Amino acid sequence: MDGKPSPPPRVVIVGGGFGGLAAARALARLDGAGKARAGARAEVLLIDKHNHHLFQPLLYQVATAALSPGNIAAPIRKILSRQRNCEVIMGEATDVDLRASTITVSGQKLAYDYLVLAAGARTNYFGRDEWARYAPGLKNIEEAIDVRCRFLLAFEQAELEADSEARRAALTFAIVGAGPTGVEMAGAMAEISRHTLRRDFRRIDTHTVRVMLIDAAERVLPGFDPALSARARRDLEAMGVETRLSTLVVDVDERGLTVERAGERERIDANNVIWAAGVKAVALGARLGAETDRQGRVIVGPDLSVPGHPQIFVVGDLALALDAGSGKPVPGVAQGAMQTGRSAGRTIAAEIEAKAAGRPVPRRGAFVYDDKGTLATIGRNSAVAEIRGFKIGGTVAFAIWAVVHIFFLINFPKRLTTLAEWTWMYFFYERGVRLITGEQWVPKPVKIPPDPRLK
Repeated sequence: MDGKPSPPPRVVIVGGGFGGLAAARALARLDGAGKARAGARAEVLLIDKHNHHLFQPLLYQVATAALSPGNIAAPIRKILSRQRNCEVIMGEATDVDLRASTITVSGQKLAYDYLVLAAGARTNYFGRDEWARYAPGLKNIEEAIDVRCRFLLAFEQAELEADSEARRAALTFAIVGAGPTGVEMAGAMAEISRHTLRRDFRRIDTHTVRVMLIDAAERVLPGFDPALSARARRDLEAMGVETRLSTLVVDVDERGLTVERAGERERIDANNVIWAAGVKAVALGARLGAETDRQGRVIVGPDLSVPGHPQIFVVGDLALALDAGSGKPVPGVAQGAMQTGRSAGRTIAAEIEAKAAGRPVPRRGAFVYDDKGTLATIGRNSAVAEIRGFKIGGTVAFAIWAVVHIFFLINFPKRLTTLAEWTWMYFFYERGVRLITGEQWVPKPVKIPPDPRLK
């Protein structure tokens, strides 16, 4: 023996979203009182292909020019800078070798003692990935900026159009998916058109904008109580949003989409189609060889580990986990990711501490989800909420939604700037990030009305 101490166990976390950060923080070196705990004996590596943590619930506000990306994102290194046992690596994890206990990151293999996969989900086009070219999703900053540019460019295009049908197509926005993201997008687009932009253009009437919300489901917000779903639909339609329910999208192209309802097909000319119809797990989960569901989520055990591989945990949107209390799947929302990530981190910390102290490893408990409520905003003074059995709508729900989302932003400066932006927008209907960036975003050639001063 050479007398060298053995290296601390390495915990590799893939993903810097809600689940990954929660797992990393549960493995922190010090607790609030400054006392050493299990994290002091662990080497934590957090890997993400982006350098920032993103508050995804507010991505639609970047897409609708209410907030800038900096309001809802923060560098992962900054977030974890005081956690001395945690190192951040910017890279993409592409494969897992279960036998060798290694993970491949940007072509390099890294060994792990524990692995936490929190890589999240991506937009689900249900086998028609070619539609992504014409109907962008809303899962990252790049997509949000893409949607913002398309949305704002549509008004510039319409301003130059002499043909009424072409103008109508430019000002038609079809949002596929009537879940929270789709509902929030539709409400925001209708509000911008009828209030924010109404004095900015000379040749078009922004009140003629068509915002269509399309879903195969029978009601908007299908995950909510039916009464709240009905209220949300009424509020949307009062804002001018057309709701097309029990309607299936069968084709999407650069000029619009084709839908089918009750066996009848309809062509909708719309220059802008936004896809908010669902998500599927990233491909990394399939590399485990474990059982997955139709969305590609890894079916985990009661302790959130992969069956047969107790050192591997899957959390957040990448996992199909069942709440031990209700037996229902943990929803793919931020609070679900945070709670599963925290649980996995605490389980690992407890085992590392026990092994280091020479004690028996504690028995793992089953994960219990604490449902703190569900929220969705529709527009100014309009939202719906289900909290601890209470069903709330209108202005009260809108205020609760705003407070909750401000609270969960990653740090105080972002909360302050976001609150200031929302306050200004609330009183003046102004949106401060109406920027079309990138040289590719210019109106297509159109027949501009002739200048009477030129002969």
